[in-house]
Amino acid sequence: MPEPEYDALVLAGGAAERLGGVDKPGLTVGGRSMLDRVLDACAGAGTTVVVGPEREIGRGGAGRGAVTWTREEPPGGGPVAAVAAGLSLVTAERVLLLAADLPFLDRRTVQRLLAALDDAEAVMLVDATGRDQPLAAAYRTAPLRASLAALGAPAGRPLRRLVAPLDTARLADPGEAAYDCDTWEELARARQRETAASGD
Repeated sequence: MPEPEYDALVLAGGAAERLGGVDKPGLTVGGRSMLDRVLDACAGAGTTVVVGPEREIGRGGAGRGAVTWTREEPPGGGPVAAVAAGLSLVTAERVLLLAADLPFLDRRTVQRLLAALDDAEAVMLVDATGRDQPLAAAYRTAPLRASLAALGAPAGRPLRRLVAPLDTARLADPGEAAYDCDTWEELARARQRETAASGD
């Protein structure tokens, strides 16, 4: 069965306060930036939008198309403002909504999310603690747009307020595709896992 057509929206504009304000998407795991790894996982997207400062990283990965860059308004306005900026550039009926710091996201997980979207308005991964991961998820574009419009001004709004009204399915995440790197300790663990997997 062919993969459904979809676009991808990657949020890459956070302040990374727990990492001392470094450019988190540019940090590497296994020799590649986390942003590159996320973009490779969604290489089948028709349109790929990255919301955040434009970077040299994330360009020209094997088998993936061009990246469209945009910024939330105001810059630093939070994830819902970023969704609003990126969603205006999305044309497909399905959209992946992804954080830029998911080093273990892969194409198989992307396909799982899209396939499960047949019976829901949103599908998100659930981590080992039972926590929903709305930035490791797939959405039907029209209901997501409707929820965004109903929310009002997006700046400073919590992401969970945006996704709460949607009919949501949840998928277990045994491969930790939703694992993100908000601290140096989490980044170190990701690097150790990648090193172990590669046998180096």
